[in-house]
Amino acid sequence: MKRLFDILCALAGLIVLAIPMALIALAVRATSPGPAIHWSERVGRGNGRFWMPKFRTMRIDTPQVATHLLSEPERWVTPIGRFLRKTSLDELPQVWSILVGDMSVVGPRPALFNQDDLVALRTAAGVHALTPGLTGWAQINGRDELSIPDKVALDAEYLDRASLAFDLKIIAATVGAALTGRGVSG
Repeated sequence: MKRLFDILCALAGLIVLAIPMALIALAVRATSPGPAIHWSERVGRGNGRFWMPKFRTMRIDTPQVATHLLSEPERWVTPIGRFLRKTSLDELPQVWSILVGDMSVVGPRPALFNQDDLVALRTAAGVHALTPGLTGWAQINGRDELSIPDKVALDAEYLDRASLAFDLKIIAATVGAALTGRGVSG
């Protein structure tokens, strides 16, 4: 049932968002050198790896680490990167990852391939068994403001409470968080 929901949401998202995504891609290309899409190696279900697309918000020479680990992260952000990140518009290409099954609409956000601490804690909590999501329980309860143990605790709570009704609650809350930019750093 969840996979069917994901496919339907992804198809609807691709149709509704095609023009806005094309405009964002043009804006990214017009304001900084390099491709519009950045493919990031992420950890998926069962700790497998996959390539996740995002609109590029950082310069092409940015080190491949979580933003909070960069020294002077502002130095790496593109002219429209801050806006895309604050509004979560940089995440829109991930509807592709949902369509192909690497991601779900709701689940724990996929860790970067080199976030060993996060992956280890998620594995210990059983969260690695979940398909990562475009949004999730931790995402709407603090996002970048959460410590890694707090994120994992919320991810584990999602694992225990997972249902279509809970997913719909998270999706509704995500819209509000995205509109306000709440919990986003950099």
